[in-house]
Amino acid sequence: MSLKLSLRRAVLVVMAASLPAFAAAADAVAADFEPGEDLPGGDTTTSDQGRNAFSYPAANLSVDRQTPFFIGNSFFRKNWVEAPASTTGRDGLGPHFIARACAGCHILDGRGAPPPAPDGVNTEQPVGLLFRLSIPATPAQPAGKDGVVPEPSYGTQFNNAAVAGIKAEGAVEIRYVEQPGRFADGTPYSLRKPVYRLHELAYGPLHPETRVSPRVAPAVIGLGLLEAIPEADLRTIAARQAEEGLGISGRLNRVWDAGTQDWMVGRFGWKANVATVRHQTAGAFHGDMGITSTLFPHEECMPAQTDCLERQQREAGWRRERGEPDVDIDDRALERTVFYTTTLAVPSRPDARNPQVLAGKRLFHEAQCASCHVPRHVTGDLPGFPELSKQTIYPYTDLLLHDMGEGLADGRPDFDADGREWRTPPLWGIGRVRTVNGHTFFLHDGRARNLMEAVLWHGGEAEAAKARVLGFSQAERDALIRFLESL
Repeated sequence: MSLKLSLRRAVLVVMAASLPAFAAAADAVAADFEPGEDLPGGDTTTSDQGRNAFSYPAANLSVDRQTPFFIGNSFFRKNWVEAPASTTGRDGLGPHFIARACAGCHILDGRGAPPPAPDGVNTEQPVGLLFRLSIPATPAQPAGKDGVVPEPSYGTQFNNAAVAGIKAEGAVEIRYVEQPGRFADGTPYSLRKPVYRLHELAYGPLHPETRVSPRVAPAVIGLGLLEAIPEADLRTIAARQAEEGLGISGRLNRVWDAGTQDWMVGRFGWKANVATVRHQTAGAFHGDMGITSTLFPHEECMPAQTDCLERQQREAGWRRERGEPDVDIDDRALERTVFYTTTLAVPSRPDARNPQVLAGKRLFHEAQCASCHVPRHVTGDLPGFPELSKQTIYPYTDLLLHDMGEGLADGRPDFDADGREWRTPPLWGIGRVRTVNGHTFFLHDGRARNLMEAVLWHGGEAEAAKARVLGFSQAERDALIRFLESL
């Protein structure tokens, strides 16, 4: 009878039977292993699987080329201080901010998390979780090159910290409401739905039509490889999805890039609202720490924030008196940091040939998860980075926007992305988050407490895929999660 079963069913039967029989099925499943997928970053892949797995330079980076990497690493990790200070190369923090260093959110270059929530309510202010703000665009006030219209009193990001003498913009409260459910086999599960409140507002009430979007700091591995994927390939994927007739229709976001001063295809950020690693890095300095650069030369002090505006003027005076540049981070330091974030390596997958992992991989494809989480890409030529060019990589993303349903909607447009759309996040390294960052909180706001909860929050274009997972047996679910943890 078992000879008449499909390969997937055969594997799952032996999985349920016994470990020796499961191991004996390895040869049958090994055909699913694609040579090279154990090195998801191609020649750039690092082998470390420990706490520093996200912090290595591309493995094919020469010794000479590693020098700017480690210089950039220092700017990424060390705290910035408020100006004026004796450490003139690292002063200029604020006036408003949410972290003092890039590594304050991206700990060990990994993933941020929401603050603890005992009894369903957070007990401290978030650092690795930020909140974007905007109001609806109108013909009189279009979004333009910002992609959004800033909230009139608080701008485009809510900052809950400030330098001495400046009021923090306010505080964040997060409550969670449990939403129970069951798999087809009767096994119960529960998802926690977050409810956000911005309070202790320092500059008056929020605009009544304010849109609030929570965003967890993602891991920063493999960014240069993602930038190197040819735009034509992304368009081909979008066309293929439309032709398949599966209800999946990814699309590109079109965004303004501060570095090239041109409209480009978005690749980074939870809504693909950033086109290049350079813009992403400079934008994070600016939005998260108040560190200005030639790409973003002015702090976001809104008209109602008179203390912020006065501080801005005083700091400009200090810099003139000391003969310092008008911006906080000079071009050389910024470019070193960009080099660092561009060349951070992706860790290898030592369990890629494991029988249960391969069974889970087959289930991942059968559920149509791979339609959006596209496994394999080949990079093009990335100017200045020959190490990242012409690499076969396995990031498990299409970098496209997808409607993820009402459950995950933030209601906040960002350039062409609407309030229900999110970029397909890369899955590489997702199984190392527990080791590197000590948690398993996933999705754009960290609401999912584990990978299965993340899957079950999928809706919209992913509703059919979620339905398939809800119908999986316990053995199938275990195999799917084991596969995801291997990435």
